[in-house]
Amino acid sequence: MVRCGQWVTLRGMKALFAPDIIARYNVNGARYTSYPTANVFHDLGAGPYEQALDGIADGRPLSLYLHVPFCDTICYYCACNKINTGNKKHAEAYIDRLIREMVMQADHLSGSHPVEQLHFGGGTPTFLDDNQFRRVFAGLREHFELMSDERRDYSIEIDPRGLPVERIATLAELGLNRMSVGVQDFDPAVQEAVNRIQSEAETLAVVDAARANGFGSINVDLIYGLPLQTAAGFERSLDRVLALAPDRISLYNYAHLPERFKTQRQIKAQDLPSPETKLDLLGKAIEHFNVAGYEYVGMDHFAKATDHLIAAQQDGSLQRNFQGYTTHGQCELIALGVSSISKVGRVYAQNSKTLEAYYAAIDDGRLATERGYVLTPDDEVVADAIQRIMCHFHVDVSDFNKTHGVDFWQRFECAWPGLNEMAEEGLIELSESSIRITPTGRFLVRNVCMLFDAHLPAQSQGFSKTV
Repeated sequence: MVRCGQWVTLRGMKALFAPDIIARYNVNGARYTSYPTANVFHDLGAGPYEQALDGIADGRPLSLYLHVPFCDTICYYCACNKINTGNKKHAEAYIDRLIREMVMQADHLSGSHPVEQLHFGGGTPTFLDDNQFRRVFAGLREHFELMSDERRDYSIEIDPRGLPVERIATLAELGLNRMSVGVQDFDPAVQEAVNRIQSEAETLAVVDAARANGFGSINVDLIYGLPLQTAAGFERSLDRVLALAPDRISLYNYAHLPERFKTQRQIKAQDLPSPETKLDLLGKAIEHFNVAGYEYVGMDHFAKATDHLIAAQQDGSLQRNFQGYTTHGQCELIALGVSSISKVGRVYAQNSKTLEAYYAAIDDGRLATERGYVLTPDDEVVADAIQRIMCHFHVDVSDFNKTHGVDFWQRFECAWPGLNEMAEEGLIELSESSIRITPTGRFLVRNVCMLFDAHLPAQSQGFSKTV
């Protein structure tokens, strides 16, 4: 077990990993990839989003997200929007609509808009074969300004299982230069329990191929809290992942919500680790990453000291959105595909969550926007406070007041009781001039942000635990 008082290093400072404190604060809470969070989105026609697209200023860069919902097999833990099928022909019909959606969205743009960031998520993006990827990229190049120099940040989520390493060369040829490799856990018992059998050999082959083909950054995804995970088994997985020497590591807390996600009903509740064991798994991961030289970026994310995320955190430019922590927060986010979420100006716009509704909208010649949210000026004030906390663990009150023309402490008076309590616990340092999250408090950054969230407790029970 991780004992209260175990020290680890984060960004050059000693951080006290205190399971007893963390356990008391381990409540349901948002992940704040957006503010307000998607659970408060409501019915919204395409009008506000179309107006936002029309209003993008000439020269404003773009971030594109493309959702590929198909999977050959279903991982039981997965909470993503996905469709289980082995029939590759389904992808052809989907790409047809995807390209037509590109046309409709691009028609609203005027001027120059270089695509600095591009991300394929899923589902399993590599469900698409080489020719299908070429079709998608042909559409992207026709309707958007894709970049070819080293400034581009073009990434894809990879499932190594059964993926021929030759396909990595095709992805690089098309312009992708970053990769996120799903591992979750190398323990065979855990893999069987979650229906994801994945060998170390095929994972290593994909990573080696990525490096050989010029991928400049490789991320590895891990999950703690999966069924049958033990401290000893997870430590072995951590050692094997670190042997891959990824540039970044994402460590996610498994949220068991079988009432919301049907595939999770295949997981036996009695096989899940206890809350105490979960904290032990987290503590061991932090220890291993620290020893290996990885720095703590923030919730779920670790990176080598030379990584762009660390540099952005140091110079104050790091931001957080639906793709997690990003160095491209200045971009307007245009999302394509079923269930995907765009953020342009003050407008969030989410496409239909079902394939049938998405196809119907595109076939009817209209954008598939179904839900969304238009931020109020006050929402933007709260969003900035949460951004500063999530990305930099610090709010300079004077700078905040100057930026927004508000009295920070008056506007967030409702947060005072919770802030004082967390200050007494040593989780934050509180003064009239600033809020600064202590190294220990960084593990509970979601809890700090919740104190500022004007939309809570709306549907907060639908969120995962904060740790």
